[in-house]
Amino acid sequence: MPETVVITGSSAGVGRATARLYAERGANVVLVARGRAGLEAAAQEVESLGGHPLVHLADTADAHQVETAAEAAERSFGPIDVWINCAFTGVFAPFDEITADEYERATQVTYLGFVNGTRAALKRMLPRDRGTVVQVGSALGERAIPLQSAYCGAKHAINGFTSSLRTELLHRGSNVHVTVAQLPGVNTPQFSWVHSRLPRHPQPVPPVYQPEVAARGVVYAADHPRRKQYYVGATTVATVWANRLAPALLDRYLARTGFDSQQTDRRPPSDESNLFAPVDETKGSDHGAHGVFDDMAHGRSFQAALSRHPAAAASALTAGIATAAAAVLTRRARTATAHRA
Repeated sequence: MPETVVITGSSAGVGRATARLYAERGANVVLVARGRAGLEAAAQEVESLGGHPLVHLADTADAHQVETAAEAAERSFGPIDVWINCAFTGVFAPFDEITADEYERATQVTYLGFVNGTRAALKRMLPRDRGTVVQVGSALGERAIPLQSAYCGAKHAINGFTSSLRTELLHRGSNVHVTVAQLPGVNTPQFSWVHSRLPRHPQPVPPVYQPEVAARGVVYAADHPRRKQYYVGATTVATVWANRLAPALLDRYLARTGFDSQQTDRRPPSDESNLFAPVDETKGSDHGAHGVFDDMAHGRSFQAALSRHPAAAASALTAGIATAAAAVLTRRARTATAHRA
């Protein structure tokens, strides 16, 4: 039987790219988001790739709407095997320029949307004692940066919530799994529709990866959920370790570079944002998986590929150590020969 997978935020970006990968497997893909145009285009892609789509309009900040989406999924396809929380929204601005309503809305979607999705999934998975929940996280959930306090706060909260839930599942000996895929900067449409008060067009912190790179990491996490979390992209790993080893130094570095590195030289996008309503609904257009940064985005990640193939990673590490050891021994031999001469 094909897998049944629910993906929130699947009308664009990483969620959209993830839906395509599951479609190639012939999975039942339940597409959940607010924007009808993006969802319908995603459904056409899923069907053309061999999957079985179900479109469900829902705002993940509303627990009742998420529960209704879960009911529709199981009514159409049977038990949910994988639930992927990916929907989010944000605000690009210094904290003191963000209104209370804007901050609350970003938190409701980006944090409580994950809580609502996880609750709906566990309601069905726990009685059956099987299933996997994947939280699509971010390096910014490990190390916060300026201008994205609402998003960073929500991603940190997801990590804490998921760690607490994981211990509860371990306590009861459950075979339901929950894991996190921590992503780097990704070229998604959000940077053209995010709520922004910046003087220039927002951009992901370089280096930037294509959504397909992130999607492969998300699917791998769903297939191998026993690990606590997966890091996608070398910059994600570097960010985590830099924050652990030298957080004060990183604070000063981000204070100096974090404003400019998140803006292009272009004018900001239109005043229309997806914070309170989906852009594809108001404009009636589909935005796809990619944003406007194709020219600078990487389609591959060596680190992510190695993390999906631990045997290859171990071989590469062993080869690297052997090469380094051989180099040291060669230098020592040459030095000894020179001394004898």
